Parts: sequence; C-alpha cells; structure tokens
Amino acid sequence: MASSDTKSGLTDTRQARSDGNLQTAGLEAGLDALENVATTRTPFSVTFRAKILPPLIATGVVLLVWQALITFNVVTDPTKLPSPGDVATEFKDAWLEGKLLGYIWTSVERGLLGFLLALAIGTPLGLIVARVKFVRAAIGPVLSGLQSLPSVAWVPPAVLWLGLNNSMMYAVILLGAVPSIANGLVSGIDQVPPLFLRAGRTMGATGWKGAWHIVLPASLPGYLAGLKQGWAFSWRSLMAAEIIASSPDLGIGLGALLENGRNASSMPMIFEAIFLILFVGIAVDLLVFSPLERRVLRSRGLLVKS
Repeated sequence: MASSDTKSGLTDTRQARSDGNLQTAGLEAGLDALENVATTRTPFSVTFRAKILPPLIATGVVLLVWQALITFNVVTDPTKLPSPGDVATEFKDAWLEGKLLGYIWTSVERGLLGFLLALAIGTPLGLIVARVKFVRAAIGPVLSGLQSLPSVAWVPPAVLWLGLNNSMMYAVILLGAVPSIANGLVSGIDQVPPLFLRAGRTMGATGWKGAWHIVLPASLPGYLAGLKQGWAFSWRSLMAAEIIASSPDLGIGLGALLENGRNASSMPMIFEAIFLILFVGIAVDLLVFSPLERRVLRSRGLLVKS
C-alpha cells in the first residue's frame, strides 16, 4: 500500500513538473511572439495603403472640387479664387527664376535656429519650474499665460526693441515657443511615477544627475508633445513676424512672400505662400517629430498596432 502511494506521489510530481515545463514553454513562446511582432518591419505596401494613400486621395479630392468651382463658374472672379493651374504656374515661375528654394530656406533656417534656441532655454526652465516649488508658484501661471498669448502680439514691441533684423525674428520665436516647451516638460515630469524618483535617489541619482538619468527619460512622452507644440508656435511666430515686419534687408521668406502677394493683389502668389507654409509645417512633423514619438512610444510598449 505504501509502495502504491509512493508511486502515485512520484507520478503526480512528474505530472506537475511536466505541466510546469509546458507553462514555461508557452510563456516563453508568447514572449518570443511579442518580441517578433514588435521588431518586424511593416511592409511598404501596407504603410502606403494605410498612411500615404489616404492623404493623396484627400488632396486629389480637394483639387477636383477646387477645379470644379472654377469650371462650372461657381466662382467667376479670379481675384477671389485662382484656378489650380494659375497657382501651378506661379510655382513654375518661382522655380525657373531660382527663387522657390530661397523662399523656403530663408524661413526654415530662421525657424529651426529659433526653435533650437527655444529648446536650449525652455528645457532647463521647465526642469526648474517642475522641481522647485517656489519657482513653480512664482512663474508657472506666467508661463501658462504666455502660452495662450498670440505670438503676433510680440512683433510690435520686438521691432521697437531690436529693430527690423533677424534678432527681432528670433526674439518673437523665443517668446512664442519657450513657454510651450517648458510647460510640456513640466506636464511630462508631473506624470513620472514617484517610484522612479525614489529608485533614482536610492541609487544616488540626485540633483542634475537624477534629472538627466531619471526625470528626463521618464518624462519623454510629455516632453515630446511640448516640443511639437513648441515647433508649431515657433513656425507661427516666425510667419507673423515676417508678414508684419517685412523688409528688403531681411530677405524674402514665406511670410514676406504672403505679404508681397497681398500688396500685389496676386491671389496665385498668396496661395503659393500658403501651400509652402503648410508644406514645411507638415514635412517637419512627418520627418522629425512623428518618428521620434513612435520610437519613444514603442520603447515603452505604448505603441499599439491596429
């Protein structure tokens, strides 16, 4: 009887070990499958159908509706709405004259440099506001108020302070973008789990070392959102400055091109400037911020594929 019980116990033990091995194998297989899914590159055909084709179709529909308004005489005054062909001719003339890339580069150079300056100022400012209670209580509401202030309001005082030059342009960009970057970082830091901060202090990561190795990496999603908004404010601030404070000494950027079209009552030139402004804003978002955002979210397991 004892021998039978012993054999039965050994059988149960072996069965339990077998079940445990099967569960472990299943868990490992599941983890391997998750890893394979995360690292598999999406085929270009899938990306094209999901992300490239819909905007192309939407653009085509807009162009068709636009041309239909002209063809069927819904809009008969070309000074109100030019035809797509007239705008295309304006683009062609600017390209043949060698001016098109100059318009774009003049504004993009100012916008990127101003954004980098705003990044260098807004990042440490956001860290200080988020980590020092007195500073947060003192200037936190001011940053929120500055963020809601239209950037065009800074153009007149900047012209009076600095004159019609590039320094005025950069000042307007900074005043428009720094609050957004700082507030974005503050929001990201507020969402960092306290456990991360305690673990960092336990390992000796305090002060600026803790900010660099713990706080900034943990707050990246919110920080990136602030950077995207900061770039949008930078670009809009620059356009406002170029439109209002246009001068031959400053060169012709996209904002100045828009103002020149208004002065010349040339709707094709105005539409050319609008399309170029939209193109640069969309291109920067798609080529810079969207890949960064996807990379950060993927590294945290937050990017869910549909």
